[in-house]
Amino acid sequence: MPSNEGTIVGRGFIIRNVKKEDLPKVIYINEVTLPENYPEYFYEYHLDNWGRAFFLAEVDGRAVGYIMNRIETVMGLSRSFFQKKGHVVSIAVLEGYRRRGIGEALMRAGMKSMKDVYGAKSVYLEVRVSNDPAIKLYEKLGFKKVRVIEGYYSDGENAYVMEREL
Repeated sequence: MPSNEGTIVGRGFIIRNVKKEDLPKVIYINEVTLPENYPEYFYEYHLDNWGRAFFLAEVDGRAVGYIMNRIETVMGLSRSFFQKKGHVVSIAVLEGYRRRGIGEALMRAGMKSMKDVYGAKSVYLEVRVSNDPAIKLYEKLGFKKVRVIEGYYSDGENAYVMEREL
């Protein structure tokens, strides 16, 4: 996919960095697609701190998906050093725009930015154990299930933690 200063052009869509004025669109997409919702300041915090890894997908100028990431500093394997790890906090694509490669393009843009811009060495995410389409996408992108978090979601559903190197 060609890109131009943070904009990725896909098959009928573009992926670009989120701007402050896009946040109401991102919040709308989150609220109509996911049961986990966040207050506005949560989105602002991620935009302010990791805005180059926060992307919006558009089709014909309409916001149809987003990915919100952050970078965390964690103890390395030897416990003598710290390393940066990317965290996919939230990703969503509106119902009528799924299965077009938008989610995959959002994931790829986010992973590239977390690695190239923020220096992350790996990335992880949580996903509902029942969300087979998302799990298949993450596995296609090289993620592996590393553990289960019992009752992670507010409705009591378990989550897989999935991770991959960058």
